[in-house]
Amino acid sequence: MTVLVVGQIARDLVLRCDGLPESGGSATITERRELVGGKGANQAVALTQLGVPAAVLGVVGDDGYGPWLRDQLAADGVDVSRVVRRGNSALMVDLVDGPGSRRLFEHTPTESMLTVDDVRQSSLDSVAVVSLQLQQPGEVMVAAAETAHRYGVPVIADGNPEPGYAAALLPMLDVLRLDAAEAEALTGRAPTSVQIASQIGTELLDAGPSLVAIAVRGTGDLVLWRAGRDLVPHTDGGVVDQTGAGDAFMAGLTAALLDEADPVTAANVAGAAARSTAARLGGRPELTALEKHWRKR
Repeated sequence: MTVLVVGQIARDLVLRCDGLPESGGSATITERRELVGGKGANQAVALTQLGVPAAVLGVVGDDGYGPWLRDQLAADGVDVSRVVRRGNSALMVDLVDGPGSRRLFEHTPTESMLTVDDVRQSSLDSVAVVSLQLQQPGEVMVAAAETAHRYGVPVIADGNPEPGYAAALLPMLDVLRLDAAEAEALTGRAPTSVQIASQIGTELLDAGPSLVAIAVRGTGDLVLWRAGRDLVPHTDGGVVDQTGAGDAFMAGLTAALLDEADPVTAANVAGAAARSTAARLGGRPELTALEKHWRKR
């Protein structure tokens, strides 16, 4: 029952400081962490922590960081047999200057993105679900979804498709998750209320997916399916760093649905995973304890 996550693998440099300096000034870094990051890696690690076998199709560099990234993922229990190595590794710098306040800087070399050939050369043997991180090129995401459909493998996706690819991709999706900015980019409407998010979600359900999750800023994540909906409230309490919270939400949702949980239970597992990750510095999840509270025995 392996989930194949198709997405980014990156070096994640996390820095904490007490405040940002003025132009020309400096600030003292009070904490520094170097992690394996990127949405693809984060989701794969979170799935393994939730007891779901996971593999990742992504790119690491043909540089000094490539082997380290690959080895760290393998140590986390992720199947790295499909990891591609070329060029320079992607880099993310996560600057946290207060509770819940962060700035994310990304260096994503062209060669660190997946290609259609990478997808075509990747096996779907033993894969039960394909999970797409839609920040990859649109033609790559369509190729991955088409390959999954040929094998009868369900497809879930996180993010907004690249412009021009939504019409081809949405009918092939079983589950779609969007943050507020992604929902606005996809539909032209900002989900500023539960009512608007519900309207957007209903339209997206008509386009193909059987379940849609949309973040409503300052309110929560609205999860919709054809027979109902559920709102998972956001909470400001204990938020340290929002990096990776969406990835953990997606992993929790996927793990619960694979365990045949009903949509309400799946939504709440996803919310718990996101809250747990937001309470930590950096995007790396730590969800092993959560798995024990919900999985059927």
